[in-house]
Amino acid sequence: MAQGQSRSSNTLVVPQANAALDQLKYEVAQELGIAIPQDGYMGNMATRDAGAIGGNITRKLVQIAEQQLAGQSR
Repeated sequence: MAQGQSRSSNTLVVPQANAALDQLKYEVAQELGIAIPQDGYMGNMATRDAGAIGGNITRKLVQIAEQQLAGQSR
């Protein structure tokens, strides 16, 4: 598969959220002290670093969802 093409079947429910998720990715990487290449291509990144970024993104998204649910139940 050529560089830049993706086999991912993950599609966003809200396509406009892509920019916000990218911003979150860069914020989490910065918090962890992991440099993301300027071109955004993460294919040469260590698996451990990519996993740390993804895990922390998931943790933050769950935290945001919990806060929103807690606000709705009041």
